Amino acid sequence: MEFLGELILILLATSLLGQLFSRFNMPAVIGQLLSGILLGPAILGWVKSGDIISLFSEFGVILLMFLAGLESDLDLLKKYFKLSFTVASIGVILPVVFTGIASYLFGMKFVEALFIGIVFAATSVSISVVVLQEANQLHTRSGVAILGAAVVDDILAVVVLSLFTTFSHEGGKSGLTDNFFLNLAIEVLYFGAVWIVYKFVAPYFMKTAEKLDVNYSVVIASLVLALTMAWAADFVGLSAVVGAFFGGLAIRQTPQYKEVNASVSAIGYSIFIPVFFADIGLSMTFASFVRDLWFIIVMTILAVLSKFWAGKYSSELFGFTKNEGNIVGAGMVSRGEVALIVAQIGITHHLFPEDIYSSLILVIIVTTVISPFILNYFINKQKNA
Repeated sequence: MEFLGELILILLATSLLGQLFSRFNMPAVIGQLLSGILLGPAILGWVKSGDIISLFSEFGVILLMFLAGLESDLDLLKKYFKLSFTVASIGVILPVVFTGIASYLFGMKFVEALFIGIVFAATSVSISVVVLQEANQLHTRSGVAILGAAVVDDILAVVVLSLFTTFSHEGGKSGLTDNFFLNLAIEVLYFGAVWIVYKFVAPYFMKTAEKLDVNYSVVIASLVLALTMAWAADFVGLSAVVGAFFGGLAIRQTPQYKEVNASVSAIGYSIFIPVFFADIGLSMTFASFVRDLWFIIVMTILAVLSKFWAGKYSSELFGFTKNEGNIVGAGMVSRGEVALIVAQIGITHHLFPEDIYSSLILVIIVTTVISPFILNYFINKQKNA
């Protein structure tokens, strides 16, 4: 039962370091991220990211995005859809161009450089969600813009990845079939199914669950619905976190959403979500740090600036203040699990040199770790303005 010992260490470290950062008026999630680096092979080597930890981590990010959907105001999401689409589109193009050109200048082949650009195209909003929640900023227009842009961003990143693997004749399938246009049609059908679930299935499903004489029947029903949508999203080639988010949106418009939010928050934040944050840090090592130092520095700077500028200047075009634009830009910086998944696809199918894989993972983790610092800085600046 080695896993139990590792789980105890993770829960203790995430709680203690989270509390430490909270005492200094910083997001607890930063401490949780750093706990994985501390416990993992980068420093102490007490915990390794195995199958069970990865499973807990995957469930944690699904619960996190389900909760984000539960706390989202759909009317605001609709209101800022044009902004979200603009931020997401530019936020995919700039990293592909910036990091792709940089990779090419570091000696990569054109196709390899292009794929590395795609690795940094996707945003992971999971970290930003927690920072926004802790600062009570999730319902502001900056928070809504970040959520909306992250969802659109994930879809666009999947489309770009599908295009790459289809037309480069390299890599594996990034959808149900080998045909990009058929995959795209299937994904469009998925969003049609999401609308049906939102409009008709969720209200009836939750009303029926409420009549069952079973403890927490409403919570169980909500998790069944959310996990089904997450599984279906993954099945058609999208990220499971997209399905989980839409599952939360569907439950949000039912009378039972407050009960669901309270219960799922207790489940998620007591065990699964801390493991998710720690698991990001567990992937970090400094083995290739010295050898690839300049590559790591340049790619980190470009990865941060490309997403930050995309969010900042796009939102300012839609009438956001300068600091609101900074918040949106900072909220889009984190790469997290989406970029890690894309990088894993790349190394599995030999789409870039194996010897830079660790350095890419390090850049992904660094952007994920520093993003809450940047976001928290601009949120505090907004509050003090």
